[in-house]
Amino acid sequence: MALVGGVAVLAGLATGCSESAGNRSSAVDRSSGQASRWAAGATVESAAGALHVRLPPTATEAKAAHLEGFQDDGLIMAFVLPTAEVDGFVAQLDPEEPLTLRERPLARNTNPSTPFSHLELPEPDLSAKVLEGQLCAPCKENLDGLKIAVMQIDARSSRPYLSGAD
Repeated sequence: MALVGGVAVLAGLATGCSESAGNRSSAVDRSSGQASRWAAGATVESAAGALHVRLPPTATEAKAAHLEGFQDDGLIMAFVLPTAEVDGFVAQLDPEEPLTLRERPLARNTNPSTPFSHLELPEPDLSAKVLEGQLCAPCKENLDGLKIAVMQIDARSSRPYLSGAD
């Protein structure tokens, strides 16, 4: 019991030291369980560059976000394409394996640290009839991995979702 109390005291001292050293934002982040934060000013262009993806000229409704993490950063990007152009877009990404069609929604989001709900979009993991796969791992430069999921919106439009870690 004394060991548990000693650990609690040391943890309290460490938190107090970091706050007194002027590092209040880190202490607040740690106390709320947040080890990362969404980067202000992230753009579709900056995310596309970090993901090494060329945004098609016909893409609309493009959205992106950058999560600055403790060890790795998370990058997410989604946009709408004419369904007829999806195969060409995926082919230029040169996936390691052919994409597979998942017929049923997953029980939970497999990427909870960088949810597409942050972009006010439905989660592809929680949707049915999603074409998905790993594009590369490792990838170019600092990009550790890149995944794609494609959801058909209607008869003419689909939304590719890209998520990567660097």
